[in-house]
Amino acid sequence: RLFAAIEAGDIAAVRALYAPDAVIWHNTDGVAQGPEENLVVLQWVVDHLADRRYEEVRRSVTPTGFVQQHVLRFTRRDGSRQEVPACLVVAVVDGRITRIDEYLDSAHLVRITG
Repeated sequence: RLFAAIEAGDIAAVRALYAPDAVIWHNTDGVAQGPEENLVVLQWVVDHLADRRYEEVRRSVTPTGFVQQHVLRFTRRDGSRQEVPACLVVAVVDGRITRIDEYLDSAHLVRITG
């Protein structure tokens, strides 16, 4: 549901999936965000990266949630088609996301930001 909501640009649906005290951490900056901070980032993604698709998805259920590897493909405002491979380790309690650890190669950030 998380990835479908992001693809659809449905930030409210993402918010509903997060536990109120969820932590979202990215290896590229080492910063842990709360849900509202992360939703600001996701809104930027929705506003700036069109045709978002999570492809080549490999997901494994774990005792505490799931791990997903994927390639995010999108179109930047300059019209260039880009892709960023990533891996997320997601903890889920009572159907709500309590933690995401997102790993991607920092060299790929320029593909997102231009």
